[in-house]
Amino acid sequence: MLAVGTAKGLFLARSKDRRSWEWTGPHFLMEGVYSVAFDLRGETPRILVGADSSHWGPSVFTSDDFGATWQEPAKPAIRFPESTEASLVRAWQLQPAGADEPGVVYAGTEPAALFRSEDGGTSFSLVEALWQHPQREQWGAGFGGQGLHTIILDPRDPARLTIAVSSGGVYRSADAGASWEPSNTGIEARFFPEENRLPEFGQCVHKISTDAVDPDRLYLQNHGGVYRSDDGGALWKRIDAGLPADFGFPVVAHPHRGDTAYVFPLVADYERLAPEHRCRIYRTDDAGETWQALEKGLPQGEHFGIVLRDALTTDQGEPAGIYFGNKNGEVYGSADEGETWALLHEHLPTVLCVRAATLG
Repeated sequence: MLAVGTAKGLFLARSKDRRSWEWTGPHFLMEGVYSVAFDLRGETPRILVGADSSHWGPSVFTSDDFGATWQEPAKPAIRFPESTEASLVRAWQLQPAGADEPGVVYAGTEPAALFRSEDGGTSFSLVEALWQHPQREQWGAGFGGQGLHTIILDPRDPARLTIAVSSGGVYRSADAGASWEPSNTGIEARFFPEENRLPEFGQCVHKISTDAVDPDRLYLQNHGGVYRSDDGGALWKRIDAGLPADFGFPVVAHPHRGDTAYVFPLVADYERLAPEHRCRIYRTDDAGETWQALEKGLPQGEHFGIVLRDALTTDQGEPAGIYFGNKNGEVYGSADEGETWALLHEHLPTVLCVRAATLG
């Protein structure tokens, strides 16, 4: 199953062979869908959607019947306490926890904050320690807003959390969110003055993904630079030497194979288009030592679609399926780990996020 969140609603697709797809939508017409998650931990798969209505405001919806019907809680699922004097702009990320924490779902929001649900996403509470961190008030706002857009849970220990904020950087907790420390050593902030381009925090991190085999190995796409950490985020080093550009928004690790990750590079800062205006996904099979352009089946002429941070994803199939959508409203998929691609849908509104789930 494929979920494509756009600026004007959600589109769902199902396939038995990952080549022929049946589409429905738009669900939540005229609402921006910035976050989608598949929760496969229970007997019935649940879809969670963070939608943003210009009239009704942001909300979290759930479906337990593959999108045939949707539920919205009577009270806002995500709400800042009055004491914070903040209000929710949108939910940038929805992330179910591991199998050992059934019912737990995390949400990352704008303004940048972390929320936790223990009832499958029906209601959330603010993780106070991150909100009260002394550095939070100094976080900036990326071009798209100040969003907590990445939530990573260590599969070996549910108390270990890693989050990323644009523009605050990477923060880690080893005690289930009771305390947090910045974790940006080695990550450049190229928009800072030259004498302070390796600050303790304030980096505009765009996305992080975890290696399928080694949970201590993380891949990071920064506002300038692709990085890897081999120690859970304590230290970062650049791995973009083989790429045609070091800017971009998404990075996603292969779901089964170690040392393998995918990016969609862009030329920055004043162009923000693909190098040579070519639509290409790049894959590394050796943890960033080398990169290979994947373009068979993708547009071969000039192309101006860009891929946002949550619009590149994988499924759990074997071989793995890779999917991405762009601001042109096109969705592409590969059933062979990126070797060949097919256009799955076109003429959609701007694609904000793409998620896939292997069911049955």
